[in-house]
Amino acid sequence: MLFRRLVPLAVLGIALASPASGQSLSPFEGSPDHLLRYTECMKLARREPLRALPMAEKWNAEGGGLGARHCVAVAMFQAGKYPQAGAQFEAIARDMGQDRPGLRAELWGQAGQAWIEAGQAEKAAEAQSRALALKSNDADLWIDRALSYAAMSQWPRAISDFDQALRLRPDNLEILVLRAAAWRNARNPAQAMADVVRALRIAPDHTEALLERGFINLAGGNRAQANDDFNQVLRAVPPGSDAARRAQAGLSGVQPSTVAPPAGAGTTPPPNAPPKTGGKR
Repeated sequence: MLFRRLVPLAVLGIALASPASGQSLSPFEGSPDHLLRYTECMKLARREPLRALPMAEKWNAEGGGLGARHCVAVAMFQAGKYPQAGAQFEAIARDMGQDRPGLRAELWGQAGQAWIEAGQAEKAAEAQSRALALKSNDADLWIDRALSYAAMSQWPRAISDFDQALRLRPDNLEILVLRAAAWRNARNPAQAMADVVRALRIAPDHTEALLERGFINLAGGNRAQANDDFNQVLRAVPPGSDAARRAQAGLSGVQPSTVAPPAGAGTTPPPNAPPKTGGKR
């Protein structure tokens, strides 16, 4: 596939709200004991998912409710059982009925992450569409679905979703570079270059934008200009880094087979963390 998610889960982690916030401590209602068990289950799911999974399943069988089921899903995800995790996240979202649309949107978003990790971009896009129907003002969800469409080489749809994300986050550098890559893959170098120029006007030394401009120039046969960009990247990044490897490939005339969103480009709350909290959303 032409886009690949490489955003570290730790970069995207979220924490439970503090008691002082006046919000529910747990995304799933329950007693203090239930909250404690949920919190401990989530910690174990992140650190030792294969150990956490049978414990979470046992808790679910004992009537642990949505909290137990969410811990099961997270443990599955962390253990690499992505299809099972995606199905579980979806089932939780469905079983919540019409309550707490914000929370359901995040669960659908987490399902989308699981499906994309499973290599099932179509299912990921379907889950992300469910999430966007509930929370259309979330730029991360638009980015996620755009990446799913890109994985299926559905470039017009990917570009449209990046458009929506940019309306919510005007002049966001990462989204501009991602949309430029989509335009390049859609064989529209003029639009691709326009996005890169816009990004570099904001941040002239932005590594991803320089790399993308290099690949646009390379695709257009402007080898000298492409090499200037790749060499500028090599001077700025650590040897052996992902950016350095991609720049070296560009100098060799190799177009990227994947495009990775830089950390910070979004995405929805990762399945290794509880959904955000707070009343009806």
